[in-house]
Amino acid sequence: MSKKEGNICTPADLLAVKDALQVLSGHWKLQILIVLFSGPKRFKEITREIEGISDKMLSKELKDLEENSLVKRTVHDTFPPKVEYEVTKHTESLDNVITALKDWGRVHRRVITGK
Repeated sequence: MSKKEGNICTPADLLAVKDALQVLSGHWKLQILIVLFSGPKRFKEITREIEGISDKMLSKELKDLEENSLVKRTVHDTFPPKVEYEVTKHTESLDNVITALKDWGRVHRRVITGK
C-alpha cells in the first residue's frame, strides 16, 4: 500500500484497518496471542510469560480476545476446575501480520538505537 504502487486508500480500507486495530489494540493483546501460539496455557502460565501484566488486565484482555473469536477458553471437568486458553483457527490468519510486525520492529529498533 505504498504511494509508489499508486494504491489509493479507500474508505473501506480505512474501516478495515480501524476494525483490525480495535480488535488488536492495546499493550497486551498481541503479546497474549504470541504466547498462546505455542499451545494451550493456563492463566498463571500466561501471567508468568508476559512480564508486567496484572491478573485483572489479563482477565479483561482474554475476555476481549474470546469475544472476537481469537481465543478459546476451555474448562475441564476436574476438581478443582482446570481452565485453559488457546488460539482459534481464526487466529492463524494473523500469522503474517505478527511476522510482519516482528520484522518491522527489529528494523525499527536498529534505526532508532543504531544496534
